[in-house]
Amino acid sequence: MSAPEKPQSSLAKLVPLIGKRVLSSLLTLFLVSLVIFTVSGLLPGDAAQELLGQSATPEQVASLRHEMGLDRPAHVRYVDWLGGIVRGNAGMSYVANMPVGEIISNRLPNSLTLAGITAVISTVIALTIGISSAINRGGKLDSMLNITTLSLVAMPEFLIATLGVLVFSVKLLWLPSIALVTPDASWGQMLRSMALPVFSLTCVVVAQMARMTRAAVADQLDRPYVEMAKLKGVPFSRIVLFHVMPNAVGPVVNAMALSLSYLMGGAIIVETIFNFPGLASLMVNAVTSRDMPLLQSCAMIFCATYLALMLVADIVAILANPRLRA
Repeated sequence: MSAPEKPQSSLAKLVPLIGKRVLSSLLTLFLVSLVIFTVSGLLPGDAAQELLGQSATPEQVASLRHEMGLDRPAHVRYVDWLGGIVRGNAGMSYVANMPVGEIISNRLPNSLTLAGITAVISTVIALTIGISSAINRGGKLDSMLNITTLSLVAMPEFLIATLGVLVFSVKLLWLPSIALVTPDASWGQMLRSMALPVFSLTCVVVAQMARMTRAAVADQLDRPYVEMAKLKGVPFSRIVLFHVMPNAVGPVVNAMALSLSYLMGGAIIVETIFNFPGLASLMVNAVTSRDMPLLQSCAMIFCATYLALMLVADIVAILANPRLRA
């Protein structure tokens, strides 16, 4: 008589599931690279013409296009570009005539610092608002928080940034309207320079994250197990902390990831308004100057960051909810 099979360990079940998510993200990133390369190639204007100016002759433009490799077939240029990205070589900037990786490395820390500070502040405020609103559903606090978050969601980031400059820079003279971040700046100077960009991004991100957090927590509060715990006399604070929140971790993390991924798009507008020396403003400049290698690399970084956030949210949801492992 053969021995009974041992139950499959939870780790053995998780590894293939997480592996599928990772492979799906990589496939999505590959498809995104196709879209980025195709769309950037459809932009009006010509990089060689932009560099030489309108007075250049057609022969000069054709010669420069040949030097830059722009006269090669699109599929050949795509394969070379993607291969370089995989190897960590994003090519040379058309305008700056220096490696794209070096240009990005000078700007990326600024964007990461801006996004990191915004993420920390937004997460703390949004979780506090979302959980408080869900617990006090139908009350005055819930109504006030709902009106506030709805108002912030309806306001675009450029309007919030403009109002911030008007109030804090023009009227009160507390903060600079241009975010100048220099390498030798102290932490105090850097935080003061980034105060308005962080404020503008936080307002929008907090509103979205708080509303999704409220929905996730409110959904768990309506479950039968909460009513059963109340009937057993379990204190409400204990129900929220030890029953509702562990079950709401997956949806809340997804809400956080979706909201923080909005930083990728919002940062483009905010960095441009405040002249912040980050990756988003660098991408805008690349579009203006038709610097395709720089534009494509910046876009890939934004898309990869978004997919990484979604992947982390999926993995956390799988770890937090056993039903998703089936």
